[in-house]
Amino acid sequence: MTSLPPSSPAAVRAAALVVAVGVTCALHIGKLPVAIPALQSGLGVSLVQAGFLLSLVQLAGMALGLFVGLAADRLGPRRVMLFGLMGLAVGSAWGAMALSPTDLLASRALEGLGFLLAVLPAPGLIRRHVADQRLLAKALGWWGAYMPLGTALALLLGAPVIEWLGWRAVWLGLTACSLLALVALWRGLPPDMALAGQGAPLGPRVRRTLAAPGPWLVALAFFLYSGQWLAVVGFLPTILSQAGFGGLAAGVLSAGAAAVNMAGNIGAGRWIARGGRPRFVMGFAYLAMGFGAMLAFGLRDVPVVQYLAILAFSGLGGLIPGTLFGLAIRLAPGEDTISTTVGWMQQFSALGQFVGPPFVAWVATQMGGWQLTWVVTGAASLLGLWVAHRIQRTLPA
Repeated sequence: MTSLPPSSPAAVRAAALVVAVGVTCALHIGKLPVAIPALQSGLGVSLVQAGFLLSLVQLAGMALGLFVGLAADRLGPRRVMLFGLMGLAVGSAWGAMALSPTDLLASRALEGLGFLLAVLPAPGLIRRHVADQRLLAKALGWWGAYMPLGTALALLLGAPVIEWLGWRAVWLGLTACSLLALVALWRGLPPDMALAGQGAPLGPRVRRTLAAPGPWLVALAFFLYSGQWLAVVGFLPTILSQAGFGGLAAGVLSAGAAAVNMAGNIGAGRWIARGGRPRFVMGFAYLAMGFGAMLAFGLRDVPVVQYLAILAFSGLGGLIPGTLFGLAIRLAPGEDTISTTVGWMQQFSALGQFVGPPFVAWVATQMGGWQLTWVVTGAASLLGLWVAHRIQRTLPA
């Protein structure tokens, strides 16, 4: 551990730097949806290939989350994040030079691996530099907001840049952005310091992590959140278009729904720092998501109320990841398994994002509309209430 004073300005700067690096990583995720029309016309990317481009990042998380967490615990989170940022930069530059959909798919796979390496160790790195528990809770709440902030920025800025300079300029610009983030992290934080047990064999570390109930509970909680959140927000442009909104308006409103998720993440950190019980914070969030989805999809021909309900669904739902990143640190079996626990949680989060949208789309197809989508999300929220209760009982006194 570092020897920084608990609430020193250096600790605040370290946490802010890690969060800023996460936002630059999330830009690579958000750049693709707005670029799909340009990729279809420029490279002949089919709709199926576009779907694979969107899901490749989640496949990396599903397959390698636990192992990347092990690597971060073994090699040090800062070092692994630097490798990840380099992977993002190289993958984005490769994509900018793509001459076929196959080239772009291969480059996206490298970006997915780089993204996982760059963001998964971040909570553990923040933990190493922030000793004060209240400040740590706030910092991890901010960390939970890196994805909606980066995605919203990419959705808002990507379309005009693509129209002006083309999609390749976006890929090259984000290559430079990742390289700048790499330099900032390399210069801004000291090298990783060894932890007791850091050189322990990987097998026992995996067994310790997976034998404890905490990592399984936070992973399941993230699965239940991420699957329904991406299913609703991911199809929001389609839903708004069907409600009569134009393409630009649908894009702006969708970006707003993604961005409001930040408020929940940041609010969770402050709520927990002031003594909020995780069971109540998460239970409130799951209930809000359940009722928000019920209003959004149960009411027909009331677009204003539907959109406000989705804002509540996304904004209050953000309390869940903002809480879970802190819980993963508290429920890890030891200091040397923090990134491993976060990696396991990341695998379940990716699994939820991978299966949630197709399942919701299948239900909508079978029902001939979106009116019963809230049944799927409501079931996930009810199960989430039970998981939140179990997590509270598992927390150390």
